Amino acid sequence: MNEYRILLFYKYIPIPEAEAFAAEHLQYCKELGIKGRILIADEGINGTLSGTVEQTEQYMADMRNNPLFADMVYKIDESEGHAFKKLFVRYKKELVTLRYNKELNPHTDGGQRLSPVEFYEYMQRDDVIILDGRNGYEYDLGHFQNAIRSDVDSFREFPEWIRENLADHKDKHVLTYCTGGVRCETLTAVLLNEGFKDVYQLDGGIVTYGKDPQTQGRGFDGNCYVFDERISVRINQTEENIIVGKCHHCSEPTDRYINCEDDTCHLQHLCCDKCDAEFQGYCSTDCHEHDMAASS
Repeated sequence: MNEYRILLFYKYIPIPEAEAFAAEHLQYCKELGIKGRILIADEGINGTLSGTVEQTEQYMADMRNNPLFADMVYKIDESEGHAFKKLFVRYKKELVTLRYNKELNPHTDGGQRLSPVEFYEYMQRDDVIILDGRNGYEYDLGHFQNAIRSDVDSFREFPEWIRENLADHKDKHVLTYCTGGVRCETLTAVLLNEGFKDVYQLDGGIVTYGKDPQTQGRGFDGNCYVFDERISVRINQTEENIIVGKCHHCSEPTDRYINCEDDTCHLQHLCCDKCDAEFQGYCSTDCHEHDMAASS
């Protein structure tokens, strides 16, 4: 067993005086010694953090002692060390930034939840469409087979994209998924409000699906993008898993993300070992030349 663990969690629940709670929670996390990113809004909490086994156990125990979070579900991964360099606990107006034209309550207005086994069974049907609820760079690293890649740069672009691209599919069963589940709570609420009738979300997201002993992550190709120092984790535990990511430079298969070395760019891009050495960590010759000129 490793000495550290990573926790991924969220819960939609009204939090009284959420901004003050966020400040108190920041101080609590500092004293506990954990690192990570926790967002707190009037509508709930969404976080991922790392710490020792003792620290993470203490965090979960303390949160369970709070009636608001007593039943909050944690997705737990072992780790050799901290998965974050810093600690951020912040108040936000929305857990998932949407700015929709109608106030939605993801906890009550979202789509039906499917267990990993149910989700896998639905994927085999001909009358479904599978919508990836993440950003394009997450999809490019790994995704469910036959899933739709939305052309959005931020989550708040989803409503317009749905109207422009999925309007003719309202008679289909719509399956949605994201990393841990929190984005699909909102996405399925939007779909239902836009007139879709049969909308479903993968309960617990990709991370939970990959840990299910029955599915073993089957049907997911590539790796899952995660927002910590690991960057990607394997989901499909069977021999059927394939690499779907393509190198930014040569298009060869790779599941390796790096940040451009140019401080004015830092574009996160897929890059194979060979091209990383050849391009010295830069996403383009322009960035390389710019960085060399700036340092001369």
